[in-house]
Order: sequence, then structure tokens, then C-alpha cells
Amino acid sequence: MVRWRDDGGKVRAAWRARRSAAAVLTAVLLTGCGGLGGREDAAEDAALRFARSVAGSDSASACALLAPATVEELEQSEKSPCAEAVAGVELPPPAGVRRVDVYGRQARVVTDSDTLFLSSFASGWLVVAAGCRARSADEPYQCEIQGR
Repeated sequence: MVRWRDDGGKVRAAWRARRSAAAVLTAVLLTGCGGLGGREDAAEDAALRFARSVAGSDSASACALLAPATVEELEQSEKSPCAEAVAGVELPPPAGVRRVDVYGRQARVVTDSDTLFLSSFASGWLVVAAGCRARSADEPYQCEIQGR
């Protein structure tokens, strides 16, 4: 004979809470909240906004899309404020996106004319390197703008 203990419904409430938590977690994972597709789109959007800002001579907007360490490095290497430094760098014009790769908090956006590297910050995706060209397979990219 099985005896049920009267605990005032605490056990049932605990099971319901566990099931609800599991359902919420499953829904978050299945709907792609912060999923790869959304992150790829956001990285692509940031890269294209940066390229368009540079091409349109909107240096202030371009600087706002650069990672802090990249701004710092650019200003030090060019010995001028970011907006002036960006205006003096020759970057390829914006072009069609061929590929977006997201690895954790890092992304690579390959266009028909450029490769850009981005990092995810609390404010969104920011460019850490642009105007990048691949060298040999065992050497890093050569970039016109890059952080440390």
C-alpha cells in the first residue's frame, strides 16, 4: 500500500516550477534568443554600417563603430583624433557580403572587397580590424585599421 503524505501541495508546486523552468529554457533555445543567425546579422550590419560611414566620409559614425582598443591604437599610430585618422586611411568601398563567421564574441565579415573583424560588446558589435587582406595560410591578416 502506498501512502501519500499531505504536504499542502508543496511537492506538486515544486514539480510545476521545474517543468515551467524547463519549458522556458527550451523555448529560449529553440527560438534563437541570441542565436547564431541573429548574431551573424548583427555583426554583418555593424560591419556594413562602418564601411558605409567610411565611404560616406562620416568619420564620427565610423569611430563610434570601432572597438575602444582600436580607436586607441588608430589615434596613437596616426597621431591624430579618431575622426581625422579614419578619414586618412584608405579602405575598400562597401561591397556585397560573401560570408559571416561568428565564434563566441568574435566575428569575421568577408565582403567582396574587404575583411572586417568584430567583437561583441555590451553596446553591440564593434569593429576591431578593417581593411584586412589574407596573407599566406600561416600568417595573420594584414589590416589597415586594427587594435591591439
